[in-house]
Formats: sequence, structure tokens, C-alpha cells
Amino acid sequence: MDWMTWYNSLIKPEWTPAPKTIGTIWQILYPVILVSFGYVFIQAFKGKISWYVALPFVINFVANVLFTPIQFGMRNMPLAALDILVVWGTIIWCMVVTQPWYLWVMLAQIPYLIWVSIATVLQISITLSN
Repeated sequence: MDWMTWYNSLIKPEWTPAPKTIGTIWQILYPVILVSFGYVFIQAFKGKISWYVALPFVINFVANVLFTPIQFGMRNMPLAALDILVVWGTIIWCMVVTQPWYLWVMLAQIPYLIWVSIATVLQISITLSN
């Protein structure tokens, strides 16, 4: 069964956004993530900030990239729920460590945090229902 048929067969809360809506939200967020994360990585490579500041961005990036293969490739819902919790937690960590250095980077994470908070509740709900 293809991934969309599998996803549609899952028990989901009534408030689950349509897949097209989810895709649109990510299309809006990814450029913000690219610019803000890229800026932090460049500053770390230049030695202007410690790699400790960049660490949560690295972890977040890896966890974000792994979510789709875990959820839709492996179809491992508990691992996907754990992964999205890592994404959510590292966004908060990113915000905390960048606020003293680059307030705009911290503020740029707010829409990402809001969306991932919703997605985390959704993922945990789907995981527990299936």
C-alpha cells in the first residue's frame, strides 16, 4: 500500500489538517528555517558564536529530516512520535541559546514552534489511536 493510502487509513482526530494544508505550511516554514539555521551555522563556522549555540540547530535539522522516512517509509508511529518530540524540544533549545546573540533568529522560530507544537499533538494523538 502506498504511503497516502496508509496515512488515510489511520484513525486521526477530527481537526487533522488536510495533507495539502500540511504541505503548504511546510513550504512557508522551510525558507524561514533555511535562512535562520543557515545564519547560525555561518556564524559558528566563522567563530562568532560557539558551536554549543549551533548544536540544537544541527539536532533539529537531523530530526526534522528523519521524520518523513520514519513516519511514512518505516511507518513506525512510536518512533515518529519520539522524533517529533525531539524536533519540538530542540526548537525551544534553539530559541533559548540564540536569544542573547541573535534575537531575530529566536523570533523567526516562533511560527516553527507553533506549527510543530500542533504537529506534535497530532502525531501523539494518531500514535495512541492506532
